[in-house]
Amino acid sequence: MFTPDELSAIQLSMKVATWATVATLPIGLLTALALARGKFYGKTLLDALVHLPLVMPPVVTGYLLLLGFGRRGPLGAWLEDTFGVVFAFNWKGAALACAVMGFPLMVRAMRLSIEAVDHGLERAAATLGANRMWVFTTVTLPLALPGVIAGALLCFAKALGEFGATITFVSNIPGVTQTLPTAIFTYTQVPGGDEPALRLTLVSIGISLAALVLSEWLARRVRSRGVAR
Repeated sequence: MFTPDELSAIQLSMKVATWATVATLPIGLLTALALARGKFYGKTLLDALVHLPLVMPPVVTGYLLLLGFGRRGPLGAWLEDTFGVVFAFNWKGAALACAVMGFPLMVRAMRLSIEAVDHGLERAAATLGANRMWVFTTVTLPLALPGVIAGALLCFAKALGEFGATITFVSNIPGVTQTLPTAIFTYTQVPGGDEPALRLTLVSIGISLAALVLSEWLARRVRSRGVAR
């Protein structure tokens, strides 16, 4: 049913969304922990910066990424000269754009879950001699795990459907940077493209729906195991 170009767009979308989620997960968890538990100067500004991609037009986000991580941008030129890593017009750039757009959803879900953890349990573990890292890994993280899972899968779903920032930063190159949303856009612009556009639309809906259902199922499994213990 699918042409090679369609299969390429599906595979690239899964690759980009997976890498965007995996690379963002540790940073998102640390940021959520800082916003939920930290007391420091500039916390409000950090919170605003984290959620800024949600309120800015995605095209603006993509353009800022192009200015910063393009081959002539300060970060992009340094990364290319130092490590040989190129983001502009590359699938890595698509993953970066998707990570930036999905980051606020990930952090928000994780932060709310961490804030819901009972402080009394953490204090009890501390009084038994556990340090902060041990308290986090044995008490806070297991109790906040449903939110961590939900945040990761929300980021994956957002990355899978990202369009504006991706097409602005890495363009729409078939087989290189063309993901599901940009492929659908391309097919809607050409004669006879309605059928492949519809196929890819159904695939996109199916994958996103599966991610959301899996998120809810995993969260319930984690909560049920916590109650059983």
